[in-house]
Amino acid sequence: MTTSNLSSKISLKLSNTKTVGGDRINRALRNGEDVAVLYDVIPQAPSSSGKNFHCTLNNYCRQGNPDYIQPGTKKMEYKTRQWHEKCFCCCVCSTPIGTKSFIPREQEIYCAGCYEDKFATRCTKCNKVITSGGVTYKNEPWHRECFTCTHCNTSLAGQRFTSRDEKPYCAECFGELFAKRCTSCRKPITGIGGTRFISFEDRHWHNDCFVCATCKSSLVGRGFITDGDDIICPECAKQKLM
Repeated sequence: MTTSNLSSKISLKLSNTKTVGGDRINRALRNGEDVAVLYDVIPQAPSSSGKNFHCTLNNYCRQGNPDYIQPGTKKMEYKTRQWHEKCFCCCVCSTPIGTKSFIPREQEIYCAGCYEDKFATRCTKCNKVITSGGVTYKNEPWHRECFTCTHCNTSLAGQRFTSRDEKPYCAECFGELFAKRCTSCRKPITGIGGTRFISFEDRHWHNDCFVCATCKSSLVGRGFITDGDDIICPECAKQKLM
Protein backbone atom coordinates (compact mmCIF):
# COMPACT_ATOMS: atom_id res chain seq x y z
CA MET A 1 0.00 0.00 0.00
CA THR A 2 1.07 3.59 -0.50
CA THR A 3 -0.01 7.00 0.75
CA SER A 4 -0.77 10.09 -1.31
CA ASN A 5 0.85 13.47 -0.74
CA LEU A 6 -1.43 15.95 1.01
CA SER A 7 0.61 19.12 0.47
CA SER A 8 -1.12 19.98 -2.82
CA LYS A 9 -4.52 19.73 -1.11
CA ILE A 10 -3.74 22.07 1.81
CA SER A 11 -4.77 25.57 0.84
CA LEU A 12 -5.12 27.20 4.25
CA LYS A 13 -3.82 30.74 3.83
CA LEU A 14 -4.23 32.74 6.99
CA SER A 15 -2.74 36.04 5.94
CA ASN A 16 -3.75 37.00 2.41
CA THR A 17 -6.67 39.24 3.44
CA LYS A 18 -5.62 42.27 5.42
CA THR A 19 -6.83 45.56 6.78
CA VAL A 20 -5.08 48.62 5.37
CA GLY A 21 -5.23 52.31 5.95
CA GLY A 22 -3.32 55.51 5.33
CA ASP A 23 -1.05 55.59 2.28
CA ARG A 24 -1.74 51.88 1.59
CA ILE A 25 -5.39 52.47 0.61
CA ASN A 26 -4.90 53.83 -2.91
CA ARG A 27 -2.17 51.32 -3.73
CA ALA A 28 -4.28 48.39 -2.47
CA LEU A 29 -7.33 49.47 -4.44
CA ARG A 30 -5.28 50.22 -7.55
CA ASN A 31 -3.64 46.77 -7.45
CA GLY A 32 -6.94 44.96 -6.85
CA GLU A 33 -5.72 43.49 -3.54
CA ASP A 34 -8.19 41.56 -1.38
CA VAL A 35 -8.17 43.93 1.58
CA ALA A 36 -10.49 45.65 3.98
CA VAL A 37 -10.00 49.40 4.08
CA LEU A 38 -9.90 51.46 7.28
CA TYR A 39 -11.20 54.98 6.66
CA ASP A 40 -11.29 58.07 8.84
CA VAL A 41 -14.87 59.41 8.98
CA ILE A 42 -15.09 63.07 8.02
CA PRO A 43 -18.20 64.97 9.19
CA GLN A 44 -21.07 64.67 6.66
CA ALA A 45 -18.89 62.68 4.23
CA PRO A 46 -20.64 59.88 2.29
CA SER A 47 -19.11 56.43 2.07
CA SER A 48 -16.87 55.52 -0.85
CA SER A 49 -19.78 53.73 -2.56
CA GLY A 50 -21.80 56.93 -2.68
CA LYS A 51 -24.40 55.72 -0.18
CA ASN A 52 -24.96 56.70 3.42
CA PHE A 53 -23.23 54.57 6.04
CA HIS A 54 -24.88 51.34 7.22
CA CYS A 55 -23.15 48.85 9.50
CA THR A 56 -23.28 45.25 8.22
CA LEU A 57 -24.13 43.95 11.70
CA ASN A 58 -27.56 45.59 11.50
CA ASN A 59 -29.41 44.88 14.79
CA TYR A 60 -26.22 43.43 16.30
CA CYS A 61 -24.31 46.67 15.78
CA ARG A 62 -22.06 47.33 18.76
CA GLN A 63 -22.56 51.08 18.46
CA GLY A 64 -26.35 50.78 18.91
CA ASN A 65 -27.35 52.45 15.66
CA PRO A 66 -26.23 50.70 12.44
CA ASP A 67 -27.17 53.75 10.33
CA TYR A 68 -25.01 56.26 12.17
CA ILE A 69 -21.28 56.66 12.56
CA GLN A 70 -19.72 59.30 14.74
CA PRO A 71 -17.63 61.84 12.81
CA GLY A 72 -13.99 61.63 13.76
CA THR A 73 -14.09 57.86 14.25
CA LYS A 74 -13.13 55.14 11.77
CA LYS A 75 -15.11 52.79 9.56
CA MET A 76 -14.22 49.56 7.76
CA GLU A 77 -15.13 48.70 4.18
CA TYR A 78 -14.73 45.30 2.54
CA LYS A 79 -16.30 44.24 -0.77
CA THR A 80 -19.03 46.94 -0.69
CA ARG A 81 -19.93 46.21 2.96
CA GLN A 82 -19.34 48.60 5.85
CA TRP A 83 -18.77 48.32 9.59
CA HIS A 84 -17.99 50.55 12.53
CA GLU A 85 -14.36 49.87 13.42
CA LYS A 86 -15.41 48.05 16.61
CA CYS A 87 -18.07 46.07 14.71
CA PHE A 88 -15.59 44.60 12.24
CA CYS A 89 -14.86 41.54 14.36
CA CYS A 90 -14.49 37.77 14.20
CA CYS A 91 -17.86 36.01 13.92
CA VAL A 92 -16.71 33.33 16.39
CA CYS A 93 -14.79 35.03 19.19
CA SER A 94 -16.09 38.59 18.55
CA THR A 95 -12.58 40.02 18.81
CA PRO A 96 -12.22 43.21 16.71
CA ILE A 97 -10.02 42.56 13.68
CA GLY A 98 -8.36 45.96 13.80
CA THR A 99 -5.34 45.91 11.50
CA LYS A 100 -4.74 42.15 11.83
CA SER A 101 -5.16 39.60 9.05
CA PHE A 102 -8.54 37.91 8.68
CA ILE A 103 -10.22 35.26 6.53
CA PRO A 104 -13.57 35.87 4.80
CA ARG A 105 -15.78 32.81 4.27
CA GLU A 106 -19.40 32.74 3.09
CA GLN A 107 -20.14 36.34 4.12
CA GLU A 108 -18.55 35.84 7.53
CA ILE A 109 -15.29 37.26 8.87
CA TYR A 110 -12.91 35.09 10.91
CA CYS A 111 -9.73 35.88 12.77
CA ALA A 112 -6.85 33.58 11.84
CA GLY A 113 -7.04 31.55 15.05
CA CYS A 114 -10.78 30.84 14.87
CA TYR A 115 -10.63 29.99 11.18
CA GLU A 116 -7.86 27.50 11.86
CA ASP A 117 -9.79 25.91 14.74
CA LYS A 118 -12.95 25.54 12.65
CA PHE A 119 -11.78 24.70 9.14
CA ALA A 120 -8.13 23.62 9.11
CA THR A 121 -7.14 20.08 8.16
CA ARG A 122 -6.24 18.11 11.28
CA CYS A 123 -4.08 15.03 11.70
CA THR A 124 -5.99 11.80 12.37
CA LYS A 125 -3.46 10.76 15.02
CA CYS A 126 -2.59 13.88 17.02
CA ASN A 127 -5.55 16.12 16.02
CA LYS A 128 -3.20 19.06 15.45
CA VAL A 129 -3.46 21.29 12.39
CA ILE A 130 -1.59 20.20 9.26
CA THR A 131 -0.16 23.42 7.84
CA SER A 132 2.10 21.89 5.18
CA GLY A 133 3.06 18.51 3.80
CA GLY A 134 1.18 15.56 5.23
CA VAL A 135 -0.13 12.35 3.70
CA THR A 136 -3.52 10.73 3.23
CA TYR A 137 -4.32 7.10 4.05
CA LYS A 138 -7.83 5.70 3.59
CA ASN A 139 -8.96 9.28 2.83
CA GLU A 140 -7.75 10.51 6.23
CA PRO A 141 -5.05 13.18 6.71
CA TRP A 142 -1.87 12.59 8.73
CA HIS A 143 1.28 14.51 9.53
CA ARG A 144 4.15 12.68 7.83
CA GLU A 145 5.80 12.17 11.21
CA CYS A 146 2.55 10.81 12.71
CA PHE A 147 1.96 8.18 10.05
CA THR A 148 4.01 5.35 11.56
CA CYS A 149 4.07 1.57 11.88
CA THR A 150 1.62 0.42 14.54
CA HIS A 151 4.24 -1.89 16.08
CA CYS A 152 7.66 -0.18 15.80
CA ASN A 153 6.67 3.47 15.13
CA THR A 154 8.93 3.72 12.08
CA SER A 155 7.72 6.43 9.67
CA LEU A 156 5.76 4.95 6.77
CA ALA A 157 5.54 8.12 4.66
CA GLY A 158 6.87 7.27 1.22
CA GLN A 159 7.49 3.63 2.23
CA ARG A 160 5.79 0.38 1.28
CA PHE A 161 3.53 -0.95 4.01
CA THR A 162 0.51 -3.14 4.55
CA SER A 163 -2.36 -3.18 7.01
CA ARG A 164 -4.05 -5.52 9.44
CA ASP A 165 -7.38 -4.70 11.13
CA GLU A 166 -7.22 -1.25 9.50
CA LYS A 167 -3.85 -0.52 11.16
CA PRO A 168 -0.70 0.14 9.09
CA TYR A 169 2.49 -1.92 9.55
CA CYS A 170 5.90 -1.73 7.93
CA ALA A 171 6.86 -4.79 5.87
CA GLU A 172 9.31 -6.08 8.47
CA CYS A 173 6.87 -5.92 11.40
CA PHE A 174 4.01 -7.35 9.39
CA GLY A 175 6.18 -10.29 8.38
CA GLU A 176 7.38 -10.96 11.92
CA LEU A 177 3.93 -10.64 13.47
CA PHE A 178 1.48 -12.06 10.95
CA ALA A 179 3.00 -13.57 7.82
CA LYS A 180 3.32 -17.25 6.95
CA ARG A 181 6.88 -18.58 7.19
CA CYS A 182 8.76 -20.34 4.47
CA THR A 183 9.25 -24.05 5.22
CA SER A 184 12.76 -23.88 3.79
CA CYS A 185 14.36 -20.63 4.99
CA ARG A 186 11.95 -19.87 7.89
CA LYS A 187 11.72 -16.23 6.84
CA PRO A 188 8.30 -14.57 6.59
CA ILE A 189 6.36 -14.58 3.31
CA THR A 190 4.78 -11.13 3.23
CA GLY A 191 3.47 -10.90 -0.31
CA ILE A 192 4.49 -7.21 -0.29
CA GLY A 193 5.82 -6.02 -3.61
CA GLY A 194 4.26 -8.92 -5.50
CA THR A 195 6.27 -11.66 -3.76
CA ARG A 196 5.17 -15.08 -5.05
CA PHE A 197 5.00 -18.20 -2.97
CA ILE A 198 3.96 -21.86 -3.15
CA SER A 199 1.54 -23.54 -0.76
CA PHE A 200 1.11 -27.29 -0.34
CA GLU A 201 -1.08 -28.72 2.36
CA ASP A 202 -0.04 -26.74 5.48
CA ARG A 203 3.40 -25.75 4.22
CA HIS A 204 4.56 -22.68 2.30
CA TRP A 205 7.69 -21.69 0.37
CA HIS A 206 9.09 -18.61 -1.32
CA ASN A 207 9.29 -19.25 -5.07
CA ASP A 208 13.09 -19.23 -4.86
CA CYS A 209 13.04 -21.67 -1.94
CA PHE A 210 10.78 -24.23 -3.63
CA VAL A 211 13.55 -26.54 -4.85
CA CYS A 212 14.36 -30.25 -4.89
CA ALA A 213 15.93 -31.31 -1.60
CA THR A 214 18.46 -33.46 -3.49
CA CYS A 215 19.55 -31.61 -6.67
CA LYS A 216 18.38 -28.11 -5.69
CA SER A 217 16.64 -27.53 -9.03
CA SER A 218 13.55 -25.31 -8.98
CA LEU A 219 10.23 -27.11 -8.69
CA VAL A 220 8.10 -24.08 -9.59
CA GLY A 221 5.69 -25.15 -12.31
CA ARG A 222 6.89 -28.75 -12.16
CA GLY A 223 5.66 -31.93 -10.60
CA PHE A 224 7.23 -33.04 -7.33
CA ILE A 225 7.12 -35.88 -4.85
CA THR A 226 7.10 -35.67 -1.06
CA ASP A 227 9.72 -37.66 0.80
CA GLY A 228 8.97 -37.26 4.47
CA ASP A 229 9.50 -33.59 5.21
CA ASP A 230 11.34 -33.11 1.92
CA ILE A 231 10.11 -32.43 -1.59
CA ILE A 232 12.06 -33.84 -4.52
CA CYS A 233 11.85 -33.70 -8.28
CA PRO A 234 10.66 -36.82 -10.23
CA GLU A 235 14.15 -37.51 -11.54
CA CYS A 236 15.69 -37.60 -8.06
CA ALA A 237 12.75 -39.70 -6.87
CA LYS A 238 13.50 -42.28 -9.59
CA GLN A 239 17.17 -42.33 -8.64
CA LYS A 240 16.27 -42.84 -5.02
CA LEU A 241 13.98 -45.79 -5.84
CA MET A 242 16.67 -47.43 -7.96
